[in-house]
Amino acid sequence: MKARDALTVDLFDGFFAVPVERGNKPGSLDIGMEFRHLISEQIKACPKSRHQIAARMSELVGHEITKHQLDSWTAESREGWRFPAEYLPALEMALDTHEVLAFLADLRGAKLSVGREALEAQLGKLESMKDQLRKQEQVLKKLLGERE
Repeated sequence: MKARDALTVDLFDGFFAVPVERGNKPGSLDIGMEFRHLISEQIKACPKSRHQIAARMSELVGHEITKHQLDSWTAESREGWRFPAEYLPALEMALDTHEVLAFLADLRGAKLSVGREALEAQLGKLESMKDQLRKQEQVLKKLLGERE
């Protein structure tokens, strides 16, 4: 029996779900309300007040962001207000989360990897590339009549 490669994900493992890109049908990416709810949930889960979050974001971007703006970006009744993508890194740093970026990555069929997980993914990619290069090397050596 072949030993399991520790770097290869078993698609049948129950803990792993393959990200699937949302369809490209008209309206399939109308995520306004879902996005507002996600940001609201992340703010509620944060031990900081909305004033503290706005102040931290202001520090990070170099100009004032107010509690009123946070409230407007997350309120269902404020349809005309949209959260600016340019503030997303500051929001996530202020909230100490990566959940919003993970949500956006998931929309596109991707998975956000951070820290050690990102390094492990890169290592797995390099191992796969080395395997492919070894196989190509073996084929070339065979063609040249060399022994392995």
